[in-house]
Amino acid sequence: NVYVGFIRIICHLIPPPPQDWNRTWHVGNPDLTQCFQNTVLVWVPCLYLWVCAPIYFLYLKSHDRGYICMTHLNRAKTAVGFLLWIVCWADVFYSFWERSQHDSGASSSTQAPVNLVSPTMLGITMLLATLLTQYERLKGVQSSGVMLNFWLVAVLCATVTFRSKIIQPLTVCVFRYTTFYIYYTLLLISLLLSALSDQPPLFSEASKDANPCPEIGASFLSRISFWWITGLIVTGYKRPLEQKDLWCLNSEDRSQRVVPQLVRRWNNECLKVKRPEEKTLYSPKKAPRGERKEGVPVEESEILIMKTPQKTREPSLFWALCLTFGPYFLISSLYKIIQDILMFVGPNILRLLIQFVNDSSAPSWQGYFYTALLFVCTCFQTLILQKYFHVCFVTGMRLRTAIVGAVYRKALVISNAARRTSTVGEIVNLMSVDAQRFMDLITYINMIWSAPLQVILALYFLWQNLGPSVLAGVAVMVLMVPINGVIAMKTKTYQVAQMKSKDNRIKLMNEVLNGIKVLKLYAWELAFKDKVSAIRESELRVLKKAAYLGAISTFTWVCAPFLVALSTFTVYVMIDERNVLDAQKAFVSLALFNILRFPLNMLPMVISSMVQASVSMKRLCVFLSHEELQEDSVERMAVADSISIEDGVFSWCRNDAPTLKRLSVRIPDGSLVAVVGHVGSGKSSLLSALLGEMEKLEGSVSVKGSVAYVPQQAWIQNATLKDNIVFGQERKESWYHRVVEACALLPDLEILPAGDGTEIGEKGVNLSGGQKQRVSLARAVYCDCAVYLLDDPLSAVDAHVGKHIFEKVVGPQGVLKDRTRVLVTHGLSFLPQADLILVMVEGEITERGSYLELMARDGAFAEFLRTYANKEQEDDESGDICYLHHHHQLAMRTEGEVLGKKAKNAEVGRITEADKANTGRVKLSVFWEYMKAIGVVLSCVSIFLFFSHHFASLFSNYWLSLWTDDPVVNGTQPSREMRLGVYGALGASQGIAVFCYSISVSIGGILASRYLHQSMLYNVLRSPMSFFERTPSGNLVNRFSKETDTIDSIIPSIIKMFMGSMFNVVGSCVVILIATPLVAIIIPPLGILYFFVQRFYVASSRQLKRLESVSRSPVYTHFNETLLGASVIRAFGEQERFIRESDGRVDHNQKAYYPSIVANRWLAVRLEFVGNCIVMFAALFAVMARESLSPGIMGLSISYALQLTASLTWLVRMSSDLETNIVAVERVKEYEDTEKEADWRHDQSSLPPGWPTAGNIDIRGFGLRYREDQELAVRNITVAIHGGEKVGIVGRTGAGKSSLTLGLFRIIEACEGEIHIDGVNIATLGLHELRSRITIIPQDPVLFSGSLRMNLDPFDGYSDEEVWRALELSHLKSFVSGLPDKLNHECSEGGENLSLGQRQLVCLARALLRKTKILVLDEATAAVDLETDNLIQSTIRTQFDDCTVLTIAHRLNTIMDYTRVLVLDKGEMAEFDSPSTLITKRGIFYKMAKDSGLV
Repeated sequence: NVYVGFIRIICHLIPPPPQDWNRTWHVGNPDLTQCFQNTVLVWVPCLYLWVCAPIYFLYLKSHDRGYICMTHLNRAKTAVGFLLWIVCWADVFYSFWERSQHDSGASSSTQAPVNLVSPTMLGITMLLATLLTQYERLKGVQSSGVMLNFWLVAVLCATVTFRSKIIQPLTVCVFRYTTFYIYYTLLLISLLLSALSDQPPLFSEASKDANPCPEIGASFLSRISFWWITGLIVTGYKRPLEQKDLWCLNSEDRSQRVVPQLVRRWNNECLKVKRPEEKTLYSPKKAPRGERKEGVPVEESEILIMKTPQKTREPSLFWALCLTFGPYFLISSLYKIIQDILMFVGPNILRLLIQFVNDSSAPSWQGYFYTALLFVCTCFQTLILQKYFHVCFVTGMRLRTAIVGAVYRKALVISNAARRTSTVGEIVNLMSVDAQRFMDLITYINMIWSAPLQVILALYFLWQNLGPSVLAGVAVMVLMVPINGVIAMKTKTYQVAQMKSKDNRIKLMNEVLNGIKVLKLYAWELAFKDKVSAIRESELRVLKKAAYLGAISTFTWVCAPFLVALSTFTVYVMIDERNVLDAQKAFVSLALFNILRFPLNMLPMVISSMVQASVSMKRLCVFLSHEELQEDSVERMAVADSISIEDGVFSWCRNDAPTLKRLSVRIPDGSLVAVVGHVGSGKSSLLSALLGEMEKLEGSVSVKGSVAYVPQQAWIQNATLKDNIVFGQERKESWYHRVVEACALLPDLEILPAGDGTEIGEKGVNLSGGQKQRVSLARAVYCDCAVYLLDDPLSAVDAHVGKHIFEKVVGPQGVLKDRTRVLVTHGLSFLPQADLILVMVEGEITERGSYLELMARDGAFAEFLRTYANKEQEDDESGDICYLHHHHQLAMRTEGEVLGKKAKNAEVGRITEADKANTGRVKLSVFWEYMKAIGVVLSCVSIFLFFSHHFASLFSNYWLSLWTDDPVVNGTQPSREMRLGVYGALGASQGIAVFCYSISVSIGGILASRYLHQSMLYNVLRSPMSFFERTPSGNLVNRFSKETDTIDSIIPSIIKMFMGSMFNVVGSCVVILIATPLVAIIIPPLGILYFFVQRFYVASSRQLKRLESVSRSPVYTHFNETLLGASVIRAFGEQERFIRESDGRVDHNQKAYYPSIVANRWLAVRLEFVGNCIVMFAALFAVMARESLSPGIMGLSISYALQLTASLTWLVRMSSDLETNIVAVERVKEYEDTEKEADWRHDQSSLPPGWPTAGNIDIRGFGLRYREDQELAVRNITVAIHGGEKVGIVGRTGAGKSSLTLGLFRIIEACEGEIHIDGVNIATLGLHELRSRITIIPQDPVLFSGSLRMNLDPFDGYSDEEVWRALELSHLKSFVSGLPDKLNHECSEGGENLSLGQRQLVCLARALLRKTKILVLDEATAAVDLETDNLIQSTIRTQFDDCTVLTIAHRLNTIMDYTRVLVLDKGEMAEFDSPSTLITKRGIFYKMAKDSGLV
């Protein structure tokens, strides 16, 4: 019996004989056979679950999210599962019972074993399903796709049986009917339950977040349709989204998870490469002790290093990235394969539909069946495709996080030599542009294998359709590939050239923004504007070439599908008279050609994207492989001495000549060491060597305990004053107060608007030089370390403050008295108190010993001292005690008050403005601005060309449909040559239009970007100083790099695509309406739905994009800041904290980016659904009207409808991309409306030619304030200075000395009073007229990268002799003539390859070149040693003898012989007279002179 039953089942599994198909297919009311229902339909869901279960089980085992408590939902699922199991077993037992009945009744009819086998299988499967549901609960799965799909398949299979049971009359067994209906009802309930989501598991990560992402808890359906983001989108539609609306990142997307993975893999790569090298690298021979001349061993070890025999391979960043992100990314490839196969369902169903229309005998349900099938397949394709994109974008996002993190971490450990090879601008570009390139590529990278797959599939179906004539089309495609290959290669070279120009431009902009104050003081803005513009022009030239290439490539790709179709059809109809081009052949082929268009379009794009990414990959690889600082160059052992160097030889770069030679020093614990020497003698380098910042070529260095470092140029963070001092340590109030008091910061806290809660601008713009130095010192003191390396911290402060700091902090009675202190100094008065003095000359220590020993030795040092030290050392201490007593009282009084100010004025203390996100729709005026920038005529021409291209394209396809409907006479179509000729002509006109619009749009884009960049540059340079203090340079650099890049390359291509997809959509709708006018009923409601979805989405998407770009700036600002202060961060060992901060900022940025990708997917699913509906209705109405429709028109209509989905989605993506990217234009135009300085030049200048001739300065009742809401910084100052007078300006830090000079140069405009120079009120002059006629030597010596000559004379206004003469007078001639390139010596960024003192001398040379009647010296000699200082002073006395000189002095001895001295106190004039008179008055000046030991 069993055997017979089995044979029957097998028979039923083999496709049934034709009469059964007649029962199923060719009848008006189709049905499946009973046997098929009982076997296949029951076994399919079982098979699905048994195949999935083991894999799913393993997946759950490895992904444990914590268990979920039993909930009602879970109980219900379990109960229904058990009921299903019971129902199935009831069937089994019933079969047994029936069997026994039959056996006892000895009936002749046998029972099919299927009635036993199927329910048994089903029962076991239901049990498995129930168990899986419980296992999911234990593993924390809130909603399961595997189970939902199982119930869905089961319900679908049961529905067929259900329908057939209803159609057939009730002849069969009642019990089985009852159990089946119960079973079917329970299945429906299970399906509903599995669509719901359970509560989150206990102890899950997400429960800790403040605002967790709803994705984790969303149900499976919600996840695949992206329904879970709807809440955010609705919020965004009601009001602009804000930062607080954004969810936390999922844990697997955060920096702390992603970055370490990549760093680990990259380090492994580097290790693999290093292993073979090591044998050769570390075998330098030590020269024998005897011949230890300078540099010999260095030479030898270098030679050996050069001789590494084999060419070692580079570490592969690509492989590291693959290992890190590959596994997750592979999921996307799976989705892509499914989607590629589904793409070809459309054309095949189209073929069946056209067949159906031609065959009038076919039953009408088949048409509806095809329509439904088409709809289901397109919807499934939509979900798969969006899931694919989601995986790609998430991978891209993680990739960017990882790269930014890796670059940041590397920047903290990179050696100084390597750091010089890449400027700040380039490194920031690695983070912004190159990381972005990878993100863009990831979305398309699968096309590398997917495009060929699609092409092969398309060709297979085409071959089936048209036979060998397809080869003509293939030949055209193959020809296209090399053309585009050549174009891609050329584009790559242009790309590299453009990146180079861009790097240079950003680098220069960075410097201009950093040195903007100097540019303004010297009136050099125009020279630098021209320099930037010159680089920009070369960049645009490259862009223009790339645009022409782009036009050719667009032309070839837009025409390719048409040429392919034309050649194929031509060959097909010409080979054989009998080949008739009917609707089925033509339109199925067209649909397939349209599919072909996409992979062929994408391939060159992917290739160029890969080319760009490979350029970026190379740049990143080079940066990440840079050599790092030798970690072991400074030993941290516990040795007897606090610091010891033995036979040390150091250089900045391994291949350079050593900077420090033959150093041997031992410094015992707790001693104070002073390091003295001329400018450039290697004092700062010595400290760098102790910090491990230099390459150690020989010898050993050891430092005991923690180190604190105060650099010569203070590095200040953009944070509050308190954060700058506390610097990430824990907050100890009493200690903090002691430190602030010791560093003489209390009086400054009084002045600052919000006490120590005041925000300090970037690079400390709102602090004076002295304040910056003291904050930098306070940071070191607060840190409480064992060893202090102080690089001339007293240079920028006044004498009495310097003295106070020395006594309270550095000296024998100071806060640091038990610590080891190495003090680089030019101040001689502190030397007697030092335990050890090191005298440095040209990188060697020539003398060492205590003050008395060195004096007794009577060497160079003693002679030097005798020349410069003042004989009158302190006679009595009363002055000091008085000052300190006053200071102490102040301290007693203000500690409470000063820190109490904080609470009141935290808002007042803010100075930088974060990048604000504009809200609401992008105004049409922005588009209008852009059109004006292109040129209105050019814009209109472009639009017309677009229109003509699409019109030709539409008409050619309509012509094709007319051709296919031509009657067939004797097996041929009579007028085919005419049809073919017109078809070809239409194609040619299409090509011409494409080429023209492509060129016009690209050229328009370049014109626009030139105009926008120029106007932005001009507007930024015209802004007053206050603007630069408020605006972080990160924002400005962002405008010049990211936003300008967007305008250059992204907006033109988006406009092209936007116009293209818009005309496509309109064209498709027109065709569908012509074919099936009934669709007119459907299109308006769908159109409205489409419009609503689009508006809903754009409101949120635009705001998310803005939030993302606003949160991007802080990432770069912080990175910039880190690069500038890397040595300080390393010295304090704060790398971890800065890495955490950077990661936090990146995550904060990705928090806005992630919802915006999901929003894109949300939109695409909904829009494609609208598109799929249009396809369905087009097919449905065509089926309904098949009597009246010609196959040609139907084919045309449906092939256009199939394209429509893609065009619709593309249109919304492009329109939102256009809106989000046009924001760049808005942000670039933003600076048109900010405040500007006064005019640079007046048209008719009333100035006499040589003004000022005498140099009289008359200041009347003068006052100014830094900001509207602040008090006057300087008030009612009335001073008359005669021509040729030398006037010193003194006063405590922050008394308003620098403010007065800023007023003289009109960097800050006066609030009250006026200044007259030679009788001319300076307020009436153009700024350049004023600033170019008076000269300043500013406090911070700023140099720009470029030649030394350019730094002295950017306008090329002087001859070489004059320049050399100026260098001679500023004592730089010997140094410059010793350089290999002399005047063309390249200064590095910020002049870092000159010492601070040399930079100061370059500024002096600038002043000597300009030689105006009025010279202002702003603490100009703070960073040079006394000898150079004397030279400078004598130069100024001789060269500027007949000029008016105003000097802001800290070292009073420089101004003791001046005509008069102006003493300022708290912004007001306290005293003004000759120095001798003021000393007899015994006022403020007298006290200051006393502190300096001058009286």
